[in-house]
Amino acid sequence: MTNSAYDAILIGGGHNGLVCATYLAKAGLKVLVLERRGVVGGAAVTEEFHPGFRNSVAAYTVSLLQPKVNRDLELDRHGLRVVLRRANNFLPRPDGSYLLTGAGRTREEVAKFSRKDADALPEYERRLDAIADVLRALALEPPPNVTDGGWLKALPELARAGRLGKRLSALDAPLRNDLLDLFTISAAEYLDRFFESEPIKAVLGFDGVVGNYASPYTPGSAYVLLHHVFGEVNGVKGAWGHAIGGMGAITQAMAKAAIAAGVEIRTGCGVREVVVEAGRAVGVVTDASDTLRARAIVANVNPKLLYERLLAPAAVPAPTRERMANWRCGSGTFRMNVALSRLPDFSCLPGEGDHLTAGIILAPSLDYMDRAYLDARAHGWSREPIVEMLIPSTLDDSLAPPGGHVASLFCQHVAPVLPDGASWDAHREEVADLMIDTVERYAPGFKASVLGRQVKSPLDLERDFGLIGGDIFHGALSLNQLFSARPMLGQADYRGALPGLYLCGAGTHPGGGVTGAPGHNAAKAITRDLR
Repeated sequence: MTNSAYDAILIGGGHNGLVCATYLAKAGLKVLVLERRGVVGGAAVTEEFHPGFRNSVAAYTVSLLQPKVNRDLELDRHGLRVVLRRANNFLPRPDGSYLLTGAGRTREEVAKFSRKDADALPEYERRLDAIADVLRALALEPPPNVTDGGWLKALPELARAGRLGKRLSALDAPLRNDLLDLFTISAAEYLDRFFESEPIKAVLGFDGVVGNYASPYTPGSAYVLLHHVFGEVNGVKGAWGHAIGGMGAITQAMAKAAIAAGVEIRTGCGVREVVVEAGRAVGVVTDASDTLRARAIVANVNPKLLYERLLAPAAVPAPTRERMANWRCGSGTFRMNVALSRLPDFSCLPGEGDHLTAGIILAPSLDYMDRAYLDARAHGWSREPIVEMLIPSTLDDSLAPPGGHVASLFCQHVAPVLPDGASWDAHREEVADLMIDTVERYAPGFKASVLGRQVKSPLDLERDFGLIGGDIFHGALSLNQLFSARPMLGQADYRGALPGLYLCGAGTHPGGGVTGAPGHNAAKAITRDLR
């Protein structure tokens, strides 16, 4: 059956798809969002995973959501409320010491390990904040699009490059050098310029491996560190927060904003094919074999998924096929939620306190993180893994029954694909046990407090959310997959390989995280074309 045409059909109801759809509808366009799962939100959803216990399933913390998107969609009016953590990071150490960072306490805490490092911290923060300010501004603009379309197409890109150059020239020479280095060197190398003690380097360096299947000594990991610090919560730059009700509260507010703007949303309606006629994307075929047509087909999925699974190979230009064959995915992530009968009790800092509201990093040094990566490369998963644990119920009592708590475990490193053809289905519970045992070493009694758990291996993340290889960013944040090369040269302006085809997901600039920026930027390009 063939339905009436739309101006735009969006494939995937994740947060970027909802943002893009809302902006398009506000511009007066007729918009349809198709979501395969029974609920919108993509990887930013909240589910009950044990009777009475709810938590964010995949994405699990708030920082990178663009304030402009929040304002334009009036997410607060649609029910979103975000609270700040009372502490930033808590790093328990095997020797019984710990580092607890956060506003007003970080320098004193760092000084426990090195006065020199405490004195160096303000300059490190000043430099990173100045560079992050530039990236914040660039996040809501398409990068210069390198094309072969002649001078007529090149002129707008040259103008965009000129504006970029003007922003960069506002940085002094040392900061411009830092920016170049942050795109190319390792997180460890950059941190070594400022610090000598392991605890502060571990806390800061952890951001260089989050969602990045690499060592903190891998060139390029410094940019991943930077990517994680250019967020903002409630007007506080670089802060991390919690959405009351979990990450699904963000996307449910977005869905309400979309519907209020006139967007039609269909859940339980997957897309199996993009229809191409005379070299142009003109519609989609759903899993139910319905054909839906539109002037613009907008993919909020990993570019590899779009070009290798939703389009016939003959319809995809050869350069795009080659690029997608080499598009690197896999973030080394193993995700868990656990229902707890009580709060964990850490040996190094017993009892309750602000440290339980922080991001709890179980990886005491950069060398530990390096070994975790090498171990995963050799064996499929780290025998001594990196675990970040959040306990959102310390800030949000809607997630657990009285007396109970929920914890998010973001675990690394694991291989996206296991060696020797082994299946993640066969090893999921074994690795989950290892992650629980890792927390137990720092907080004895944790294992006995676990009432239930939800486990997502890289394969589960791919099956459930379309995160190929479990990649939370829809493609690695490496230099060859960033900015004008995301997803490839010539497609950095959110226009796909075919006329009528657009991309609005995390596989476009500025990359992954619950930002809304790709959806915002793509909507501008689509609106301009359809008008």
